[in-house]
Amino acid sequence: MQENRPLTPAEQSLARWMLEHGTPEARVFLSQLELAEVTPWKCPCGCASINFQIQGQPEAPPGVHILGDFLVGEGDRVSGAFIYESGGLLSGLEVYGLAGDAPTVLPAVEDLRPFESAA
Repeated sequence: MQENRPLTPAEQSLARWMLEHGTPEARVFLSQLELAEVTPWKCPCGCASINFQIQGQPEAPPGVHILGDFLVGEGDRVSGAFIYESGGLLSGLEVYGLAGDAPTVLPAVEDLRPFESAA
């Protein structure tokens, strides 16, 4: 059985930025990010989404409460990325396709923009 692993510097940076630029309540979860590990779970669609496990805490319950929702890409290559919690525990980072397939790599911080700006 695979074990959890530490976040890579890119994952840590992306998650931190998303929490710092997300909903007003998102910043509360920055302290949990310091204790977050990435679980071995892989999305069946092949996208780059990751699930978190917070050290010293039980697994987060099922559910998604979005803490920050962002867009990346343009035109027919637009996709989304959000960071979420469940039951008060930072739970994961999801990427999804809007105009095509979901991304197979996590976006770079500098490529993100707020979801609202799409209108």
